[in-house]
Amino acid sequence: MKAMILAAGLGTRMRPLTDHCPKPLLPVAGKPLIVHHLERLAAAGFREVVINVSYRAGQIVEALGDGSRYGVSLAFSVEETPLETAGGLRHALPLLGDAPFVLLNGDVWSDFPLTRLRLADGDLASLVMVDTTDFHRRGDFHLDANGRLHAEGEPRLIYAGLGVVHPALIAELPDGEPIKLAPLLVEAMRAGRVGGWHHRGDWIDVGTPERLAELEARLRS
Repeated sequence: MKAMILAAGLGTRMRPLTDHCPKPLLPVAGKPLIVHHLERLAAAGFREVVINVSYRAGQIVEALGDGSRYGVSLAFSVEETPLETAGGLRHALPLLGDAPFVLLNGDVWSDFPLTRLRLADGDLASLVMVDTTDFHRRGDFHLDANGRLHAEGEPRLIYAGLGVVHPALIAELPDGEPIKLAPLLVEAMRAGRVGGWHHRGDWIDVGTPERLAELEARLRS
């Protein structure tokens, strides 16, 4: 499969660190955050990676180049203004092709084994889920005992920002419009077409300077 890293956000919660540096390039344990993702993808056997960029896009493209130094081939989907998750996927679809692809938020980190990522026949998505946290106690979706995700139900888990998506989920969307992914996932869940995994290992949403410092400490130790 190809993989796509979402890296087009403005990084407003990370200010002032992102005033002059896009969030994917913020250093963690001696290298940019996004490089950790590229190296993990390469180690898991992924060779083609698409990255969507918008805020300070030129800095990201210049810093990463063609990806060869990380063992992958990079393609960039440039957005004049951020298109939200689903809009960004639709805009990148010509680079992603018509096969399922791995989707990874650029501002998360986990030790989930990427080689486990697969999409069951007939599914439109399969998402990695983690336990709720202090900053997101309500959670996002319910994962049942059969590994199926539901928009309703208890207990609830948080979408970890990692999963597999079938292009059919977003193929009919108009290109160039900002569209959120969550409503599309909910619709697919109600059709019984979304699976999931409950990851109980390490995971962190690197959304604030404090959590960036927490990830730095984890990786250094």
